[in-house]
Amino acid sequence: MALALALKIHGVDTEIFEARERAAVRNDPRVLALSDGARQILEWLGVWSGLSATPIASIHISQRGGLGRTLLRAAEMDLKALGWVLPASELIPALDAAVSAAGIAYHEGARVGAAPPCVPGTPLRGQVTAGFALTAFAEGRVEPGAGTLRDYGQHAVLCHVSVAEPHRNVAWERFTDEGPVALLPLGAGYSVVLTCADEILDEVKALDDAAFLDLLQRRFGTRHRFTAATARVAYPLGLRYRPDPVGERQVWIGNAAQTLHPVAGQGFNLALRDIWELAQTLGGVADPGAPEVLAAYARGRRMDRRGAIGFTDLLIDGFAPDFAPLRHLRGGGLLALDLLPPLRAFVARRMIFGARAWP
Repeated sequence: MALALALKIHGVDTEIFEARERAAVRNDPRVLALSDGARQILEWLGVWSGLSATPIASIHISQRGGLGRTLLRAAEMDLKALGWVLPASELIPALDAAVSAAGIAYHEGARVGAAPPCVPGTPLRGQVTAGFALTAFAEGRVEPGAGTLRDYGQHAVLCHVSVAEPHRNVAWERFTDEGPVALLPLGAGYSVVLTCADEILDEVKALDDAAFLDLLQRRFGTRHRFTAATARVAYPLGLRYRPDPVGERQVWIGNAAQTLHPVAGQGFNLALRDIWELAQTLGGVADPGAPEVLAAYARGRRMDRRGAIGFTDLLIDGFAPDFAPLRHLRGGGLLALDLLPPLRAFVARRMIFGARAWP
């Protein structure tokens, strides 16, 4: 929906084909950690106004059992917020309403296949016959054989927790030897992303609220006291990366092009930057599916995609081993980041705006 709106702004006619029923799309339990760059893109799409997103004023990054920490602050970068936290179930209806207002055709229960290549008049998997110059796959995942696949052997356990003291709009990224724990300020409480190994997932899912809060408290530490938790949902974690996001009259964006570990919250932000650049590239061209047009888009996205993928993968590998010398080295890195404002600003801007630090 976001891509269709972006293309509409640039004068490109678009239709949406969605495999699910339209009402079912709204039932998404995920919580989105949006960078301020993503907020700017959503504002450009005309869907930001009226959303009740919680701002992130600062991000505290640390490791359990080791010295060193880094604190990123919005005020240091002259921003109102480093990012924003918003339930997907609030953003999706806003996008849907904007799509309807723009008069963009929306086909429910229509799955579009990735093969054969979409050329004018070619049937797609026998379910949709389209005379389109270009098919953009903006949902789904990178299938085996289409790119690089890595199983992290972890699941993300998601829920919302209440806390005894105000969160003051501070987000927390806490690295532990069992995996990272993220707390994202949402409303008066926190949206939690607790990483756990696959082999203990069933055990964690079976915990009652009190036992889960005790586990979270042990993993996170004592800087907050957790008082209540909602029901938990779990998602497997892995890296799925399509090296070339374009094909013959086809383009892949978002999770269809790359699925990342949620550490550092880069996935949906990277998808919105895909959308921004694709719309910029296709606007005003005679043939949106021309090889040279798609090649230009792929070149433009290469640095940002590789940077985000490499950064998240490095964080998982770099903070996973519980090895004393490496733990001290990580602590030194966090301390150096905290003591060097130019380096801290560089890292923050890349997390917010991508490799090109847009805008």
